[in-house]
Amino acid sequence: MRQIRQSKKLHDVRYDVRGPILVEAQRLEAEGHRILKLNIGNPAPFGFEAPEAILADVTHHLADSQGYSDSRGIFSARTAVAQYYQQRGLRDTNVDDVFIGNGVSELISMVLQAFLDDGNEILVPAPDYPLWTGAVTLSGGTPVHYLCDEANGWNPDLADIEAKITENTHGIVIINPNNPTGAVYSKEVVDGLVDIARRHDLVVFADEIYEKIIFDDAVHHHAAASGGADVLVLTFSGLSKAYRVCGYRAGWVMISGPQEVATDFLEGLTLIANMRMCSNVPAQHAIQTALGGYQSIQELIVPGGRFYEQSMLAHRLLNEIPGVSSVKPSGALYCFPRLDPEVYAIDDDEAFVIDLLRAKKILVTHGTGFNWPSPDHFRLVTLPDVAMLEEAIGRIADFLATRR
Repeated sequence: MRQIRQSKKLHDVRYDVRGPILVEAQRLEAEGHRILKLNIGNPAPFGFEAPEAILADVTHHLADSQGYSDSRGIFSARTAVAQYYQQRGLRDTNVDDVFIGNGVSELISMVLQAFLDDGNEILVPAPDYPLWTGAVTLSGGTPVHYLCDEANGWNPDLADIEAKITENTHGIVIINPNNPTGAVYSKEVVDGLVDIARRHDLVVFADEIYEKIIFDDAVHHHAAASGGADVLVLTFSGLSKAYRVCGYRAGWVMISGPQEVATDFLEGLTLIANMRMCSNVPAQHAIQTALGGYQSIQELIVPGGRFYEQSMLAHRLLNEIPGVSSVKPSGALYCFPRLDPEVYAIDDDEAFVIDLLRAKKILVTHGTGFNWPSPDHFRLVTLPDVAMLEEAIGRIADFLATRR
């Protein structure tokens, strides 16, 4: 019989967060080992629960959620999202500017499928959340990675972006707060990124899923506010992280700027939304309650709160390991430490994290899995409680001591 092979469209697509390292972790679990999984930002396994009001509202609406909804989402959810942005200075946002999806992940794929022709280039940060690179490739586009500068708090290198723009560049991805680095961009940086888009007629894709998870004096600035009336900005966010309901898959994209020049594109996006019928209806009922109710995330991101204390502890403990440096995260749920190549001679960082997994039963993700060009970083999720983080980073330190 002939071999049944995967589509050639997948040949350059990677998603290493759930790639070979997870397969190896599952093999070890099948042998009876307990693996501490610090590879995915999933709050539920670490004791974070959704606000009770959200659970109650979803339960209340279950009987009314048996049929399809409008493909763009239920009216109350889209209205709540529109009002959320209105309250943040984007006063022209209305319900028709919002599409609800099965998490930001689905919406990224839908938007890029509607937007890209084969070979179109999209600027994507390095490091990035790898879904962006994979979805651009799968949609026929070409991801072009611009560097974020570790020595400058992981801020985007604006000169590097300018140098990589060609006549075939159609858009730029901004991930703020950033996954995997934890950087939160200042207004000047966001303005600078959007100004590049303005001058080169690019569409901005703003991934802002961690916008509520920021620490100390960091302030989140919406790219859409910088875009104003003359830059088309698609803003992606949702409930997964700030409201601890990753499994609900409740996200949205909000379109702002000169929509009159994007009529054809938006018709294409509507077509794709119609083809998948609608997103998960029960979870859509969580959106209005979440955005309009008590914002319990505030308790977690201030000193004494778990998100805050765990992020600061991870940052401190990582920097205490010889040959390891980690930029202090200003937001999100991760650290992205660097392994000094003069101390640790690592040629294959995927092999390195698999060796760590086998030796210490700790699962992290290698830096090249986030399209960082050198094998000298890894990403650590900061969701475990303080005692578990101390244990985990202690095991990492013990392992690195054998590699110096």
